[in-house]
Amino acid sequence: MITAGIDIGSLAAKVAILDTTSMRIIGSACLPTGAAAQQAGLDALQSALQQADIDSGEIAATVATGYGRDILSLADWRVTEISCAARGAHLASSAVRTVIDIGGQDSKVIRVDADGFPVDFALNDRCAAGTGRFMEVMAGALGVTVEDLGELALSATSAAQMTRTCTVFAESEVVSLIARGLPPDEIAAGLCNATAMRVAALTSGLGTEPDVMLIGGVARNEAIAAAIGEALGVQLVVPEQPQIVVATGAAVIAGERRAVAS
Repeated sequence: MITAGIDIGSLAAKVAILDTTSMRIIGSACLPTGAAAQQAGLDALQSALQQADIDSGEIAATVATGYGRDILSLADWRVTEISCAARGAHLASSAVRTVIDIGGQDSKVIRVDADGFPVDFALNDRCAAGTGRFMEVMAGALGVTVEDLGELALSATSAAQMTRTCTVFAESEVVSLIARGLPPDEIAAGLCNATAMRVAALTSGLGTEPDVMLIGGVARNEAIAAAIGEALGVQLVVPEQPQIVVATGAAVIAGERRAVAS
């Protein structure tokens, strides 16, 4: 059976196409959401279908998740990101018991049981500090791309002290540090450390149990992954494609629900 998971987030639409026989991802895509979230999801689905070399008629079931899940008319079911993140992380590594998901506008920490189902979670959706949007704004202030921000931070021999976490105020602080002559790499390292401290604060009430997996687009930033691991005192697991883990979980759930319905 072939299933699809579509994760329409605030910054990107992600799709994972799963062969439930082999439990292998045979196609995936990640495209900017932009102003037309449903179209972004459909475009990402088409791109993933092309990669998988199949047509839409071969998809047995589809689950939509993310901020835009309710507007995707073709979905058979709509499921929260919490459940999808847990199932996707479990498929990537069955040893995972804690999932840290840093998205475009929020951060989540999810405790997962041995079967890959969520048992508890903590969510920060009131502030964009440390999220993908935060990193976009900070990279812009430093005059680099988001992709270059991590490499810049890794090259630093010391890190600037960041006192602000709000995106607006943090951007002003970055501009101020640049004006004072601090090297960009030190500022980038400071931003990564500030993000790590934010995640550590989110996990403080929930706790972390190994293995700990970091997912979401921000997980591709090696400097942030290293800073979070150091802040939590653990060796993080980062999957090969961290940005599609939630979509993968949605595809897993689609298969499970179709099997029950059959």
